[in-house]
Amino acid sequence: MDTLEITTETRTLETLEQAAEALKETDSGMIREWLKGLVPEVLGFALQILFAVVLYVIGSRVIRLARKFLRRWLEKADADVGVKQFLDALLKYFLYFVLVVLILTLFGVTAASVVAVIGSAGLALGLAVQGSLSNFAGGVLILLLKPFKVGDFIKEDTNGNEGIVDEISIFYTRLLTADKKTIVIPNGVLANSSLTNATFCDSRRVDLEIGIAYEADLRLAKAILQKQAEAEPCRLPKEEVIVFVSELGASEVKLGLRLWVKTEDYWTARWRLMEQIKLAFDENQIEIPYQKIDVQMREP
Repeated sequence: MDTLEITTETRTLETLEQAAEALKETDSGMIREWLKGLVPEVLGFALQILFAVVLYVIGSRVIRLARKFLRRWLEKADADVGVKQFLDALLKYFLYFVLVVLILTLFGVTAASVVAVIGSAGLALGLAVQGSLSNFAGGVLILLLKPFKVGDFIKEDTNGNEGIVDEISIFYTRLLTADKKTIVIPNGVLANSSLTNATFCDSRRVDLEIGIAYEADLRLAKAILQKQAEAEPCRLPKEEVIVFVSELGASEVKLGLRLWVKTEDYWTARWRLMEQIKLAFDENQIEIPYQKIDVQMREP
C-alpha cells in the first residue's frame, strides 16, 4: 500500500513538472513572438516622432522666412504699420495651422479627415469663437477704413480708454498710455463704437477759456491774451489768433482764446500758455475769480 502511494505521488510530480516546462516553453515562445511583432511598431512610431520633430523645425524656419519676406515686401510697398502687424500675425497663424495638419498626416490623420472634423464642428466652433470672429472682422474694418493708425492718439468714447496706438493685431488693439501702461481693447469694440482720434490731422486748435472779474479791464485782458498767443513759439503763423468774450457768467466774464499749433506740440503749447497768461494777469492786477466763502458769526 505504501509503495503504491509513493509511485502515484511520483507520477503526479512528474506530470506537474512536465506541464510547467511545457507552459514555460509556450509562454516564452508567445512572449518572443509578441516582442518580435512589437519591435517594428515601436521603431515605426519612433521614426514618426523623429520625422514630426524634423518637420516642425524645418516648418518653423520656413514660416520665419515667409514672414520676413512678407515684411520686406510690405516695407517696399510703404504699407501702414498696422497693416504690417495684422498681415504678419495672420500669415503666422495660417502657416502654423498648415504645419500642424502636415504633422498629423504623419500619424495617419489625413487632411480630408481634419477638414471633415472642422466642418462637422463648425457650428459649435462658430458659437464658441463668435467673439473672436467679431474681433477679427473689426480688425479688417479698421485696416480698410483706417479710423486710426499706429502712432495715433485715440480715445474710446464708450469706456473712456485713451492712449497712443502701439499695435493693431488680428483680434485686439494695444494702446500705450501717457504713464506707460498698456490697454488692450478688442477690435470689435473699436469697430462698433465711437472714438476720438486726436492726431488724425497734422494741426490742432488750442481752445482756452479764462475768467476775469467784472471789475477788471476787459480791453487790457484781451490785449494780454492776444500778445501771449502771438508770442507762443509753437503757434502756426499762417493761422489767425482769435480772442473773444465767450460768456457773461454770474461772477465772471469768460474770455476765449483760439490758436493753431502742430498736433505734436498741442500739450506743450497749452500748458505754456496757461502759465504765461496767469503771470501776465498777476502783473497787470487782473483778477481771476475763484470761489469765496463768507462766514458770519452772530452773537446769541
